[in-house]
Amino acid sequence: MSEREEAVFVCGEITMRKDARIYVAGHRGLVGSAILRRLKSEGYSNLVLRSHRELDLMRQAEVEAFFKSEKPEYVFLAAAKVGGILANNTYPAEFIYENLMIETNVIHHAYKAGAKKLLFLGSSCIYPRDCPQPMKEEYLLSGRLEPTNEPYAVAKIAGIKMCQAYNRQYGTRFISVMPTNLYGPGDNFDLETSHVLPALIRKFHEAKIREANLPEVTSGLKRSAPPTSSERSERSSPVSSVTIWGTGTPRREFLHVDDLADACVFLMNRYEDSEILNIGCGKDISIRELADLIKEIIGFKGTIRYDRTKPDGTPRKLLDVTKITALGWKPKISLQKGIERTYRWYVENISDK
Repeated sequence: MSEREEAVFVCGEITMRKDARIYVAGHRGLVGSAILRRLKSEGYSNLVLRSHRELDLMRQAEVEAFFKSEKPEYVFLAAAKVGGILANNTYPAEFIYENLMIETNVIHHAYKAGAKKLLFLGSSCIYPRDCPQPMKEEYLLSGRLEPTNEPYAVAKIAGIKMCQAYNRQYGTRFISVMPTNLYGPGDNFDLETSHVLPALIRKFHEAKIREANLPEVTSGLKRSAPPTSSERSERSSPVSSVTIWGTGTPRREFLHVDDLADACVFLMNRYEDSEILNIGCGKDISIRELADLIKEIIGFKGTIRYDRTKPDGTPRKLLDVTKITALGWKPKISLQKGIERTYRWYVENISDK
């Protein structure tokens, strides 16, 4: 057995060596950057990274040349075009085309280059719109998809089926995981393309600044002197509002991206099945409750308005996490702590840009 073929086996499963060549596709994105942080924290040192400028994953020739040259042993496929309801509705062709191209190129050439294992990151939106709750892995393809993100969901389902087909025909070890709604440092806070949680953080933060009509004074932000009594009185008056799409009744499950990264490394070392695996916390919250929580964390005193002319999207999305829990993994970061950390990161890195 050659050095490249050596592996550590635990309970019949392959465990990554600390010096294994590991490629993280999309290492600058929300998920990829979290996986990269996790790998580094666990002592993995031989990491293969390429920016979009260095390697365009939609170009087959570039991907083929990369895999032939670098021959990564393990691949985390975290590169994808992602966005919220508005982005999915506005750019459906881009969402299906770009994701299909990235998936097919990376999965196929990982196989051709002899990668020992690949982890494909799907999305909970693959499940039917009116799926029974919580959503079990076997509910995939059991009903109609949510129309607002159907092209993206179809692309992700294609990636899952591609991994399963390659495992069946070629004997690869390609696994697919379905994370719930994610958030955390490195998130997208653009109001036109972001998901609901980062969008709410930005909306409430900016509304608080308008409300106060003062320099930023929240945790992590600087001001030259403590607020006067009149300033405090002005801030306590609900002089501004935040508008949220829909009714606020849909329920969503949220997982901090660092917990997802922990789960991905855990599964790369322990999971070998072709069947998809959900990653979540097993608890959900309504958009209205989420908005109230973010409002409290940020300290916004104004009002919340709901634009009922806008779509709600899927009524509820809660993953059944029985299988991953049985493997021995659970999330560690509570929603409140996670939002507090994310808001602190936003304040320090984004808000004044």
